Amino acid sequence: TDATRYAAWLSKQTGRNYRLPTEAEWEYAARAGSTTARYWGEDRSRQCEFANGADVSGAKIVGQTTRTAECDDRFALLAPVGSFKPNAFGLFDMAGNVWEWTQDCWRDSYTGASGDGRAVEGSCGQRVIRGGSWRTKPESLRSAGRGLGTTDQRGDDLGFRVAVD
Repeated sequence: TDATRYAAWLSKQTGRNYRLPTEAEWEYAARAGSTTARYWGEDRSRQCEFANGADVSGAKIVGQTTRTAECDDRFALLAPVGSFKPNAFGLFDMAGNVWEWTQDCWRDSYTGASGDGRAVEGSCGQRVIRGGSWRTKPESLRSAGRGLGTTDQRGDDLGFRVAVD
């Protein structure tokens, strides 16, 4: 709710239409033309070059010793924006650091989704989040990875980016 309110405020300030991206737009931007599970390729050991996910540095702080990447991205928790290599579209932080809100209402599958990339909308208490966070295990830190959050949820692993029409 806060993220959509921010987009509405920004639209009013600038005279342009800002909004949360749809789930389809978000994945298109994250994949950046790639066809692999991760936009940096199939080699999960390269995670620390491109994403802030569960890794050696995080395990030292939060005590997670299994299901972490076997690399150290230098950030145990949140990383400053732009600390990792961008994807092929030049977008930073499309994987890891914080889950990102989308405009879509949560559904367990893509059944009933529009074929043209529009958001699945309505009165919903849960929305789709994408991208994973600094806590996300390597096997789940992928372009198609998705989760859900309640519209009033806040946390150190949630954020958003805006799209402009």
